[in-house]
Amino acid sequence: MSNYLYILWIPLLPLATFVVLGLFGRKYFAKSAGIIGTASLLTSTLLSFVAAKQYFFEDGKVNGVYQKIIALKYTWLQFSPNVSIDMGVIVDPISVMMLIVVTSVSLMVHVFSLGYMKGEERFATYYAFLSLFTFSMLGLILSVNIFQVYMFWELVGVSSFLLIGYYFNKPSAVAASKKAFIVTRFADLGFLIGILIIGFYGGTLDIGLLIEKFTSAQSPEFISITTASFLGASMLTWGLVLIFMGGAGKSAMFPLHIWLPDAMEGPTPVSALIHAATMVVAGVYLVARLFPVYSMDEAALTIVTYVGAFSALLAAVIACTQTDIKRVLAYSTMSQIGYMMFALGVSKNGGENGLGYMASMFHLFTHAFFKSLLFLGAGSVIHMVHSNEMKDMGGLRKLMPITHAAFLIACLAIAGIPPFAGFFSKEEILTAAFHENKLIYGVALFTAALTSFYMFRLYFNIFWSKDAAVKAHHSAGHDDAHDHGEGTWTMKLPLMILAACAVGVGFIPFSQFISSDGAPLETHIDVVFSIAPVTLSILAILLSASFYKSHNAKSDKAVAFFGGFYRAAYKKFYVDELYLFITKKIVFPLIGQPIAWADRNIVDGFMLLLANTTAKISTAIKGLQSGKVQNYALYFFGGVLALSVLFIYIWK
Repeated sequence: MSNYLYILWIPLLPLATFVVLGLFGRKYFAKSAGIIGTASLLTSTLLSFVAAKQYFFEDGKVNGVYQKIIALKYTWLQFSPNVSIDMGVIVDPISVMMLIVVTSVSLMVHVFSLGYMKGEERFATYYAFLSLFTFSMLGLILSVNIFQVYMFWELVGVSSFLLIGYYFNKPSAVAASKKAFIVTRFADLGFLIGILIIGFYGGTLDIGLLIEKFTSAQSPEFISITTASFLGASMLTWGLVLIFMGGAGKSAMFPLHIWLPDAMEGPTPVSALIHAATMVVAGVYLVARLFPVYSMDEAALTIVTYVGAFSALLAAVIACTQTDIKRVLAYSTMSQIGYMMFALGVSKNGGENGLGYMASMFHLFTHAFFKSLLFLGAGSVIHMVHSNEMKDMGGLRKLMPITHAAFLIACLAIAGIPPFAGFFSKEEILTAAFHENKLIYGVALFTAALTSFYMFRLYFNIFWSKDAAVKAHHSAGHDDAHDHGEGTWTMKLPLMILAACAVGVGFIPFSQFISSDGAPLETHIDVVFSIAPVTLSILAILLSASFYKSHNAKSDKAVAFFGGFYRAAYKKFYVDELYLFITKKIVFPLIGQPIAWADRNIVDGFMLLLANTTAKISTAIKGLQSGKVQNYALYFFGGVLALSVLFIYIWK
């Protein structure tokens, strides 16, 4: 529909900003790059809200159901009459919702960075990279073709690599960016193979046509892909699981989660953008985009369910032991993404059975605001104390009242305490899990309690415990003026806006706009059902307060009580060490070294043999090109004589 063509400007403005700042920023816009980038994102954000208003309240609903509208579509590469890579823009409930999320959080990060990154030598480059990342993410969510998704998917990976490794003079940042890039490349290989499988059997790469063909049990494409099998699983299962593998890599699901904690080496506002609301939810968005197809394959959904639940629990346990505040938030993100994944896994497609789908999207929406608030709040704290470690913090509530209030609101939201936003979305997820899978519900309930514990462990360690740290801070000469207090107004304003969102967005009647089949879904909060999760969360907060609100020996005793399990959790259950062992002790010596030997001795040896043979033959026959006319005459008459003898022999 031509009346949605203006949506093209939403991703194109950040792209233009990237080009301008990337090419000319350091020379011509060294000081104004932040203003240019922020103004561009502000325009995109306003256009996103205009699009949401038009779609949800004016012309998106037809006969009570929200429609999928193709605002633009043109063929880029044609492989066959039915298979092509099309570039286009899709407008539907989840794409419009994601437009709001990505542009809003990115705008807050842009504004916050005006103060946080002030004085950086590569200030313009930083905003260029932010714009590239935002463009990539917006392109991904608007894609109409699964290969178009893949192209922007890879562009998101490249831009995140640039942002994580922004401080390229720090070896740890370089290592973190390479680690994120390599791990997600392995995952994306699975994604690509999954695309090829689905596209081959579906006869198209168009997402709408794929959904149409694979959600009809009588279609020849569905029959073909479900009857073909490999290792006991249908090709539909293989295709969907491999696509989920790509999503699991981007969303840091076990066992592809190892890049996420190290990615905290990037600037803290980058962490808020990449690891709160955008890149890490790309996997959730991918499964949601293809959810009608996933709902046709129980095996694939089961894998999504249990990988999501295990990731949520594992990350929550690890977060309880970490001392770097950004790593705590990183594992918290992994845990919350796991919530979204298993909510999709326990869902069905259509009507009341689609509660899990709606709950997953709702939690994606609310989580974006309170998790970005947590990261930006952590950025303010780090900006003041110049450290990521809890041991260097404490008692900061008096020095940072705005950050303290905002951080507390975000902690209450993620803990699921009413009436904050996280309560509403978590309750819907727990309800969906309770009705579909009691085991997953139990894991979710326990994980929710752990979430409350580790988030308030973080809160109390930063803002309450160890008041002596503040005195030491002042005695070392770090007064408020030196540290800019809580930072500039550009750092405080995003905190206040996001805090308001963390309180208010839960009251949005989300199920009226987003559902698995586009039709409004009637939901309500059951007060009786909410007693258990809220009570557990409050008890976990009280337990955390008793350990960490003021310095005492209780936490040390708890660490001693758990002993080896605590040490294993602190070491992230040695998953990184396992990867290193497999890489260095198995892959390199047993696969890499034999391949390297074959390359040096067989491949290179064969090529050297060809070269040496050619050289020897050349040496042997180079006399034929001596340049002496008498030799050439001798060769000529010798040839004539040989031909004459041959002719006489044949004639006889």
